[in-house]
Amino acid sequence: MPRAGIVTVVGKPNVGKSTLLNRIVGQKLSITSAKPQSTRDRVVGIRTADDAQMVILDTPGLLNPRYPLQAAMKATALRALEDADVIVYLADATEGAPPSLESAADLQRPPRAPVITALNKSDALPPERREGGAVVGDAVLISALTGEGVPDLMKRVAEHLPESPFLYPDDEISTQPVRFFVAELVRETVLEQLHDELPYSVAVQVEEFREDRSPLYIRAVIYVERDSQKAIIIGAKGAQIRRLGEAARRKIETFVGATIYLDLWVKVLANWRKNPGSLSRFGYQLATGKGK
Repeated sequence: MPRAGIVTVVGKPNVGKSTLLNRIVGQKLSITSAKPQSTRDRVVGIRTADDAQMVILDTPGLLNPRYPLQAAMKATALRALEDADVIVYLADATEGAPPSLESAADLQRPPRAPVITALNKSDALPPERREGGAVVGDAVLISALTGEGVPDLMKRVAEHLPESPFLYPDDEISTQPVRFFVAELVRETVLEQLHDELPYSVAVQVEEFREDRSPLYIRAVIYVERDSQKAIIIGAKGAQIRRLGEAARRKIETFVGATIYLDLWVKVLANWRKNPGSLSRFGYQLATGKGK
């Protein structure tokens, strides 16, 4: 009997959740950055292998929210825990034994789904810690970067999935629209090129996606919170936004497998991270009181 279900990957910021999703699916779906809190919404990847199909949810890092955007991010992670058939609790192997998931997620009771703890970044451990049985309890030691230990993790996850027909065709890799990934690739490019100047003030929306044109036409808007940030993105005589556009276009063309024309705009939406109406506009949902 085949097995299928939702696998939620959770953990503190910057432990490698997005890199793990990309490794499991075999294609870049989640953006990655050295900056914590790069993932703001759940990213869905699908892995179908042998008799198991995993619908994998990459989630924002578990943190104590300081403003409404972070509260929405945490709410997203908690909802993903509720939806899970199996939970992969990812932690940084270089930091030793992680706190319990209940503590990390501020849960009042254990989640209903089985929890598999995976300690990532094994490639950063000295050899004696990798080979000397320094794994904490029954945690799986992995490196999302190199792939070490990931097959063992996937085997353990598959064993906990419920018996079920596949939920999606076996050649699908995500349930989310291409527009979502295009916006994320533009945002990743901004993080890469301007991470010191604009770490968290950027949101991206794709406002037009014309597949009936050749090259494919995409109009995307980069939103920032202040006029000074808009000036940084545009740059002197438009030089910076041209660099952003060129780099983002190459990424998007690789993702969609077609030539595109990327039309980038920059607009100011004051204090959008703290405004519930603006957050709703970008698709973020604030906590409803559930999930604890």
